Amino acid sequence: MRLRRALLALLTAVGLVCAGASLGAGQAAAAAAFPNTVVPAPVSETANGSTFALTSTATLSSDDANVGGYLAGVLRASTGFPLPLTVGSSRPGSIALELSGAPSTVGTEGYQLTATATGVVVQANQPAGLFHGVQTLLQLLPPAVMGSTVNPGPWTVPGGTVVDYPRFEHRGAMLDVARHFFTVAQVERYIDELALYKIDYLHLHLSDDQGWRIAVNSWPNLAVHGGSTEVGGGPGGYYTQADYSAIVAYAASRYLTVVPEIDMPGHTNAALASYAQLNCNGVAPPLYTGTNVGFSSLCVSLPLTYTFIDQVIGELAALTPGPYIHIGGDEASSTPASDYATFISHAQQIVAAHGKAVVGWHDIANTTLLPSTVAQYWGTTATDAAVASAAANGTKVVMSPANLAYLDMKYTRKTRLGQNWAGYIDVNKAYGWNPGSYLSGVGESSVLGVEAPLWTETIVTSADIDYMAFPRLPAIAELGWSPWSTHSVTGFHQRLGAQGPRWKTMGVSYYHSTEVTWPSGS
Repeated sequence: MRLRRALLALLTAVGLVCAGASLGAGQAAAAAAFPNTVVPAPVSETANGSTFALTSTATLSSDDANVGGYLAGVLRASTGFPLPLTVGSSRPGSIALELSGAPSTVGTEGYQLTATATGVVVQANQPAGLFHGVQTLLQLLPPAVMGSTVNPGPWTVPGGTVVDYPRFEHRGAMLDVARHFFTVAQVERYIDELALYKIDYLHLHLSDDQGWRIAVNSWPNLAVHGGSTEVGGGPGGYYTQADYSAIVAYAASRYLTVVPEIDMPGHTNAALASYAQLNCNGVAPPLYTGTNVGFSSLCVSLPLTYTFIDQVIGELAALTPGPYIHIGGDEASSTPASDYATFISHAQQIVAAHGKAVVGWHDIANTTLLPSTVAQYWGTTATDAAVASAAANGTKVVMSPANLAYLDMKYTRKTRLGQNWAGYIDVNKAYGWNPGSYLSGVGESSVLGVEAPLWTETIVTSADIDYMAFPRLPAIAELGWSPWSTHSVTGFHQRLGAQGPRWKTMGVSYYHSTEVTWPSGS
């Protein structure tokens, strides 16, 4: 391994010297320019002027079977090359994925990628870092590499070194499966798309007024009855516990952690309709298929309410290896303020008793929070006294301002899907804010990260998800991953435009924003 790395370094140096000697300094710099095609923008990129060509005789090696298998699967499908993969071998392949040799500064999610004329080496400290490095490698290859059918190529990678690691630990996307239900396969498809942009948390909104989407053995009618409809009156659906575990496992294979949400005390009509005894008056309301909010509430004074929460959270926590359970807490207009504070206090203690930390929409900042509780900001202004006060007391904040990060907002007045209550969000608006300084009184050290929620009142198909998530999801992903020093609207437009041909190859039904110049093949 040391010999190979030394050879790579020597070849890089020789390439730079030769380029300077034959072309002149100015020409050498131009020849060695690194392509601006990678989203999120890496921390640093240094070109060496060489080119690696992947051929039919190439081999793959990986210190991690999962990451190696993922890369092999993508490359074999589009190139048609056999690309034999060896795992844990001391003999590196033409493309080598190594869990050693990376700078300690890249942490657990970062990586170093080195490409020369003779090969590509991705080095990381943990498998997640290798996987993120693989995503960068795929973006350095031609767009056709993402295809599911064989293409003749050529398959070239520009030579150079990329050193990269995330700005924020939490880079999330939320999918609302309560307003409209999405199957396991549809969720896994979205996971694959999120992974391309180094997203590491998938927040699943599993319950709301319109539907309950996860089977709970101790309360079976939640799914059977509460999951039997959706917005507009469709058939709805729910995940069995095996289904949910399959989603969690698939997400883990793409290095995403699932954060399940059971919204409470409001947004609970599906639960209240499923069990009359959860209602203060003992009468179950009818199922709801509209889009109004704020009309439902669990019965805060009822002891059974907390038995219910304890059993639901207990089963969900046992199925969820990640550290968080999201308890919602937003738009609880039908819950008096004093009752709301009492409820959030009890809910936090129940979640903690099951070994998890609470995430809640930032409305919970109006109550007393546990040190481990995370507030998710979804407001539409840059000031919130309660959130700023909570942050001053140590609460970490996930930034999801609705007027900047909500993927269900329309792009323009003419957008056929989505809503506009928080305004219109095109690419520049989604990209044009700094999560570390946006909210007054909430500095970068208090920001855990960013998240792009997609509410689904108007979203029915995977094509609808694609249309609303892309190209804005990559903008939020870059805000979460890339250092602010790399932030450039002009540069981002170029990087984002380079994704167009890739999305077309993959069959992603994205919105062709007029703010971006999309290249030929998009």
